[in-house]
Amino acid sequence: MGATQRYLYKGEIMERPKFPKRVVVTAGMPYGSKELHFGHIGGVFVHADVFARFMKDRIGEKNVIFVSGTDCYGSPIVEKYRTLKDSGEFDGTIIDFVKGNHDSQRETLDNYLIDLSLFGASAFGIGGEAHAKFSKEVFEKLLASGALSVLSTKQFYDEEQKTFLNGRQVVGRCPINGCKSEQAYADECSLGHQYFPEELIAPVSTLSNKPPVLKEVKNWYLDIEKFAPHLREIVKKWEGDPQARAFLTNVCNESLKAPALYTKIENQAALVSALSGSGLKYVCEADSNKNNCKIEFEKLSDREAACALLAQNGIRFRTGKTLVPFRISGNIEWGVPVPDTDGMVDLTFWVWPESLWAPISFTRAYLKSIGKTEDEWRKWWCDDSAKVYQFIGEDNIYFYALAEGALFEALNVGGEQNLKMPTIVPNKHILFFNAKASSSGKIKPPMAQELLKHYSAEQLRAHFFGLGLGSASVPFQPKPYNPVQTNQGDPVYKEWSMFTNFLNRAVRTLFYSFQKYNNGVQVLPSLPVSKETVDYCERQIIEYENRMYKFEFADLMIQLEEFFKYVNRTLSDRMGALQKAFDEAEFKQAVIDGLHLVKTATALSHPIAPSSTEKVREYLGLSAEQLYSWDNIFKSVGELTDDGHELKFLQPKTDFFTRPSWQYNS
Repeated sequence: MGATQRYLYKGEIMERPKFPKRVVVTAGMPYGSKELHFGHIGGVFVHADVFARFMKDRIGEKNVIFVSGTDCYGSPIVEKYRTLKDSGEFDGTIIDFVKGNHDSQRETLDNYLIDLSLFGASAFGIGGEAHAKFSKEVFEKLLASGALSVLSTKQFYDEEQKTFLNGRQVVGRCPINGCKSEQAYADECSLGHQYFPEELIAPVSTLSNKPPVLKEVKNWYLDIEKFAPHLREIVKKWEGDPQARAFLTNVCNESLKAPALYTKIENQAALVSALSGSGLKYVCEADSNKNNCKIEFEKLSDREAACALLAQNGIRFRTGKTLVPFRISGNIEWGVPVPDTDGMVDLTFWVWPESLWAPISFTRAYLKSIGKTEDEWRKWWCDDSAKVYQFIGEDNIYFYALAEGALFEALNVGGEQNLKMPTIVPNKHILFFNAKASSSGKIKPPMAQELLKHYSAEQLRAHFFGLGLGSASVPFQPKPYNPVQTNQGDPVYKEWSMFTNFLNRAVRTLFYSFQKYNNGVQVLPSLPVSKETVDYCERQIIEYENRMYKFEFADLMIQLEEFFKYVNRTLSDRMGALQKAFDEAEFKQAVIDGLHLVKTATALSHPIAPSSTEKVREYLGLSAEQLYSWDNIFKSVGELTDDGHELKFLQPKTDFFTRPSWQYNS
């Protein structure tokens, strides 16, 4: 998005990023089958919330919409509901089940200070109403554009239970070459790899614990392969975009490869023999793994034909990552209804495609709730002056980057709208100690609400935000959950300690010194901030702004820690010197400079610590607009207030950034 330039800090030129006029921020939707665990909060929601709060400060609160919601549909919900119902652990309808989990999720988000414009639900409420309506519109537009086709594919069927199986009712091993997923389901694994059901290795029905059979079913599909050139253009742009994380483009490029399959090198001769006379075009070459050979095809249909021939000849193989047809519909009853068309009746939307446009549904619902017209959503999703930022986990890159890119392009056919490709902000896995935690995996994660028994919300926000998930999977190691107790401190305290040890002390030093040497008068001196302090604060502001723009959150926390140390050291040194030899002129200047440092540090802390910064704001006697708005970020308190502005009197032993009292005894 270009950059303006500003001369700052001893003549050094520093670039400032440009931001859009309007912003939508989304966070990945949690399934309606469970309450939130720490990965939901620490891996996605905290980062999305901090960025959304920053954008509200940066471009104005009315110009930012932050939406998410409970993903109410899909096979995981159906399967969990069935299990609980059969065991007698739950007595109610499936809508009661997802609503209970939705309410729990919303309460947890509130407790973590996640400030959503709307936390909707895809099955009920204003979000569900908007989602059903928009889903119908999406289907009709896709159908009219010629983007949809009916494919006859195979679906697992449990002969003992006499029923078709939904995605999570089948488990096996992922067929994708090199995949390390712990769990694979009917047509996708836990790492987000897509494949055809017949490719799943060693499938077992969760209903009967026996291998299911495959039967033909018809569904609507979007042929993503046709959009490959468009998707490659998107990924190429991302490769030069400072807002695009490197592993985002790496993951996308893996799936943009030509269709391929892999087999052992000793199978090569048999493979060539099996494919001879088939008319299929392919290239066979040694793989980087010298024990394997790679067979690459021009089209996915050729690869699938080859797979059938190899299977007939008993040749074992694995498939490679590539673009596969994106299923739009399914035949499980619990889902958003697909309009009956061309003899295709009684279908529902597959959960993944409808969850991709759910943020648009929720945006529409939110705008309607504040009295806007239905078409207002286009100003946020289609206008050149607006931008959408989607915060997700790395497992979902295929869907949000590639499937969504193809889906949006298909919806844009005919020029009726101009859906913009969102900026995708993926995070790596947040581990539980040294293992990936998943409610469906071997390592069960602690629930997010449970963590608040041990830590404050802002303490956890600071810790999760500073973990560095933008570049690597990082362990979350809360000491209360560590089976090997040590005398070392709790790693979760680390990031919040810079607020309590440095910024809190600095704010206290400012207020108490001002009250001590100003004879109890709370009126501020009327004089300008020193140039050195102005220059230093401006540099901090611009560096912070650039790091937030590039989603360099771990580096931003390091910067803030150094800034807080400087503020604390400067105030301590200057006020300490006054104790030895009081000078009224130096005292007044130290107060004004210290106040500007504290004001700047508090404004930059606001997105991370919204509750504690409010207490500082109260004692500074400033409005939220005066303190947090970036229209005022470079201005001093004196420039924002009239002569005679007073600070609120600070009683002894008052703190602003604190740890929970129980932690001092642990």
